[in-house]
Amino acid sequence: MMSQVHKRTCHICEANCGILVETQGRKVLSIKGNPDNPLSRGYICPKATAIADLQDDPDRLHAPVKRTDDGWEEIDWDTAYREIAGKTASIDPDGTASAFYRGNPSAHDYALVLQSRHLQRAVGAKRSYSASTLDQMPHHYVQYKMYGHVSLAAVPDIDRTQHLVILGGNPMASNGSLWTVPDFRGRVRELHARGGRVTVVDPRKTETAKVADHWVPIRPGTDTALLLAILKNVLEAKPDLRLGLSEVCDQSLDPVRGALAQFEIAQLSAFCGVSEADIAQMTAPFIGDEPAAIYGRMGVSVCEFGALNHWIVQLINLASGNLDREGGTMFPKPLFDLVGLNGPGGVSTVETVRGTLPSVMGETPMVAFADEMLREDDGRIKVLFVQSGNPVLSAPDGQRTEEGLAKLDLMVAFDPHITETSRHADYILPPCGPLEKDHFNMFFGPLSVRNFGAYSPPTLPLEEGAKTDWEIVSELAIAVHAAKGSAAPNIQHPREQLDGLLKASPAGMTLAEVEAMPDGVDLGPLEPCIKDRLKTHDQKIHVAPAELLADVARFAQTMNEVPEDALRLIGRRHVRSNNSWLHNSRRLVKGPDRCTLMMHPEDAKLRGIDDGQTITIQSDITSIETTAEITDDMMQGVVSLPHGWGHNRSGLSWKTAANHAGVSFNDLVGTKRFDVLTGNAVLNGIAVSVEPKEAALVS
Repeated sequence: MMSQVHKRTCHICEANCGILVETQGRKVLSIKGNPDNPLSRGYICPKATAIADLQDDPDRLHAPVKRTDDGWEEIDWDTAYREIAGKTASIDPDGTASAFYRGNPSAHDYALVLQSRHLQRAVGAKRSYSASTLDQMPHHYVQYKMYGHVSLAAVPDIDRTQHLVILGGNPMASNGSLWTVPDFRGRVRELHARGGRVTVVDPRKTETAKVADHWVPIRPGTDTALLLAILKNVLEAKPDLRLGLSEVCDQSLDPVRGALAQFEIAQLSAFCGVSEADIAQMTAPFIGDEPAAIYGRMGVSVCEFGALNHWIVQLINLASGNLDREGGTMFPKPLFDLVGLNGPGGVSTVETVRGTLPSVMGETPMVAFADEMLREDDGRIKVLFVQSGNPVLSAPDGQRTEEGLAKLDLMVAFDPHITETSRHADYILPPCGPLEKDHFNMFFGPLSVRNFGAYSPPTLPLEEGAKTDWEIVSELAIAVHAAKGSAAPNIQHPREQLDGLLKASPAGMTLAEVEAMPDGVDLGPLEPCIKDRLKTHDQKIHVAPAELLADVARFAQTMNEVPEDALRLIGRRHVRSNNSWLHNSRRLVKGPDRCTLMMHPEDAKLRGIDDGQTITIQSDITSIETTAEITDDMMQGVVSLPHGWGHNRSGLSWKTAANHAGVSFNDLVGTKRFDVLTGNAVLNGIAVSVEPKEAALVS
């Protein structure tokens, strides 16, 4: 049998790299980068080669299973749909006690995104949870408040900038997060070749910091002070907005300047632990004439002032004249215009057992997830549909999340494995392998460093009896309608929907035309377009939203608080990992143990801890044990544990992951602290103590 080479987009992370998949029958012979893809230019990371492991995973479920007194029982699809629909209609006929959780990689599946609403409408569930309130709601909140749409993002134009400042982001590991930037290393080389510089601000000398020109360590959770100091300097040097931006702003920057008057640079410097000299050095590019961009990600999102941080990031780019400028930060105009085709989203509130919480894009914050399952009144969640994702490992206080899952009357998981979360389900509905699905970069085109789009047909035909994710949710929706006696909607095939949406986008291409270009459709570099992209009611940038101005005062109050004397815990990411769902790939988990606690040598010496020693980490929630990794890459007073591990629960189907279990970062994190504007969980700067295991046992 002859081998075939298929051009495809890697679906695993936001980079959306072009790949060449060589197959012989159903066997994957190789996966390589596609040099003709204009976005990724032949680059791939190790995750792409692991797609074959996901497709051929021996532990993957191939048929629906339901929980019985004797364990898991395999059933057929019709039986699964009928039983789930009947129980849903019986337990919660109007949907008031039902909820949905959506995790990754569902956001990477355009067809599932387009169809998922049918099932939620059939169930009648009003409560939605997702991974968004664990890491990214501050972005969406600020984009909505300033630009009028939750998805209207200004991304760094790395291909033409001369100065790039990154706070709390590690694109060498992520290839961009809420910023689609494949081959980051290659793009930094090109930036250096034209005389540019990169500065990274992070408590850890990350993989990105090691390719940068300057690493600036910072105390976790204090980035607001650094950002305010940079903005204050920029406003003093550039009191007026540049021509082209002043016309599209609803007012001057005077209200912002007034709010910052209460701060002194020396005071802000002392609070964040960044010297005034470093602050001045970071400010310099933003008061000069060369293009510059500042980008903040996880480290400035998952803290108590996440929205405030991202607002200040936008203001620095705006005040310096780098917003909507080549080499600054720009608004992509991709093949699929998510911003133009979808409503703007919104910001409101939601009532929970713990009181009124903010709600962005209609979601309930994940900090209330376990509470809503464990409450003792009529508001308790009784029925839960988990669409991908693994909140036991990704949400704060994983042990309490498990307690909530165990109390549900009905839980349905859409997952190819019995995971730390889906092991609590009553039914697990497994989708087909990843190479049996088509792919389109719907959510990530609007975040890309080029105006781009690409469609990939399925690489392999569906196995007998297998179903795609969108077929499962659509068919279950029809079954729920039948059980309730309500009329099912006319469900349109996702390809037809995508074709219509592409035609309605500015490029106006059909899906057939896009599919005929397997290397992707390159619409060129980013270009100034802010006047055409703004979605506010007055088509102006709203410079100083009242809620964000007020949050400056809230931050100022915290500067007088005495912090708890403790080590501060931060997370980290590795290029061979993506949250919790790639750890069953042998090629990705092989090598040294990566679930270690990184510590500065002085912190280790003070506690009598040696490299490789088993240690106990204690937070105000619980304690866990792992291995110490002593390294100068850590700022003193800060320790780092990777996110997404903790496969040490019982009853899991993924054997390789269980054999490399590690421990869960989020078991240490509580739910009391969150960003008051967005409800985003606080996962950064957690107060912990660290001791050798033997000392912890004695105490």
